[in-house]
Amino acid sequence: MSTLPDDLDDALEASLGRFPTTELTRSVQTLIRQYREGFDRSVPALGTEAAVAAYAGYRMPATYSAVRAALRQVALLAPGFAPETQMDVGGGTGSALWAASAVWPTLRTATVLEQSPSAIAFGRRLAGHAPAVAVREARWQQAFVDRSAPAPTADLVTMSYVLGELSPAVQEDVVGTLARGAARGAGMLVIVEPGTPAGYARIAAARRLLAASGLHVVAPCPHDGECPIRPGQDWCHFAVRLNRTALHRRIKDGTLSFEDEKFSYVAASARPSPRAESRILRHPVKRKGLVTLRLCTAEDGLADRPVSKRQGETYREARDAVWGDAWPIGRESASPAG
Repeated sequence: MSTLPDDLDDALEASLGRFPTTELTRSVQTLIRQYREGFDRSVPALGTEAAVAAYAGYRMPATYSAVRAALRQVALLAPGFAPETQMDVGGGTGSALWAASAVWPTLRTATVLEQSPSAIAFGRRLAGHAPAVAVREARWQQAFVDRSAPAPTADLVTMSYVLGELSPAVQEDVVGTLARGAARGAGMLVIVEPGTPAGYARIAAARRLLAASGLHVVAPCPHDGECPIRPGQDWCHFAVRLNRTALHRRIKDGTLSFEDEKFSYVAASARPSPRAESRILRHPVKRKGLVTLRLCTAEDGLADRPVSKRQGETYREARDAVWGDAWPIGRESASPAG
């Protein structure tokens, strides 16, 4: 179960308290409709303080949890990766900034690129409560995510929940720009999108472009080849369960104390890195004495692997494995990515 850091949770609660709950709830309903029906790209999604506050209350716990889960998989595969600088592209109110700092305490400086002045002001206010210097003293820069943006360079470059707000042509240009920035350095580029068929399609397109640009796919894939999932039949995504605060439930008109955030992601680097032998793509099916794992593998593509009780320690690991884990647990490929 994922939870926000206490400092972020407290700062978010205090910032949302500046607005009537009814106003936040109305703004959240507008955002939900935009997510379902598509954004009007001629109108800024976060154009007002109320819209930014509603977005932060409605989406920040989920986006933080999803980005942190994706970054944690990268950290598990590359324990020697210790970034000191981060650039977050289209950073909104700073979810990826907080998430990266939670995964890598080595971060010292960070830059957030965001087009909405209201989102920048809100995110900077939240960041002021952070114990981590990289978050608290982050540089917030107003910038549009479009084909004119310069290629970012940092040890860690993140872009989360942004591509869906861009036209397809601009998506390709932006990913190409990120790829060029990553190719010039030895850092890590991580892109996260909603775990919907459309979100996965954007990640799959980005993954193809990153590989074609000479980058090495680090996660979640165990290979650089074409994704074995057939479009229209399935999609590669993962999930993280997060706690809902009382305020979060009120502004979303929700009753459950938790929610599941589904996400798709790709991490790539110019430098070859160890990666998973395979990746668990669904909840393991557990029966008495048998666990069946749905895997993406480097050799066989998609494969259903049974693990029986007779396999001893491997079976015990399979019983503990969860959707999204590398498999075998804690074991990387003998040869690095690329």
